[in-house]
Amino acid sequence: MIPEPGRTGILGGTFDPVHDGHIAAAEAACAALALDRVLLIPSHEPPHRPSQPRASAFHRFAMVSLAVGAHPRLVASDVELRLPGPSFTAITLRRLLDDGYQASQLFFITGTDALAEIAAWHDYPAVLDLAHFVVISRPGQPFGMLRERLPALVPRMRTVPTDGADAGDVASCSIFLVNAATPDVSSTEIRERAARGESLAGLVASDVERHIRKHRLYGSRRTPSGSGLA
Repeated sequence: MIPEPGRTGILGGTFDPVHDGHIAAAEAACAALALDRVLLIPSHEPPHRPSQPRASAFHRFAMVSLAVGAHPRLVASDVELRLPGPSFTAITLRRLLDDGYQASQLFFITGTDALAEIAAWHDYPAVLDLAHFVVISRPGQPFGMLRERLPALVPRMRTVPTDGADAGDVASCSIFLVNAATPDVSSTEIRERAARGESLAGLVASDVERHIRKHRLYGSRRTPSGSGLA
């Protein structure tokens, strides 16, 4: 992968399937930190999931590609799908640094719930020096919870935009806290709705729903009458 100039966001996940909450988080990070692009990276083997993804890597990458189609700054990336073994954030970030990216220009996007468990991540705390971290608020999980659970990381935390934080002026990798109104959607809910043959409108992009129905992912039944999705 040849690095492009400017700031690059990274949003990893199982994306089983990718949904509107993922897209909203990526767009919120773009807006808050003036990112030039965000790579959406489906994981090969999610290290923290008790079971493997329901959809294959091929379908998960295809759905991400469809979901980003209407978002010029969002890009589907197969960097983790091309690597064997579990998809650890630290390994992915080091792969990008080896490709020529600079840590100061990388912004790893995550949620408050995930960052709260960062002490259990592979290669912690070194992973925090491989990129800036961008934490998107989640419903019912205020940033105050992070400060209480991760007191050692509070000096790294910068609220955006209320304290005027600008990643371009930060010498070391920081944790940027971004308050954003993102949909409270889960992939589990979507899989269950698909299995029941219910509409996924407002949860995933219409092209993603078509892909789920066409390939009968998640045991999806025939498209609900009147949905307009073939």
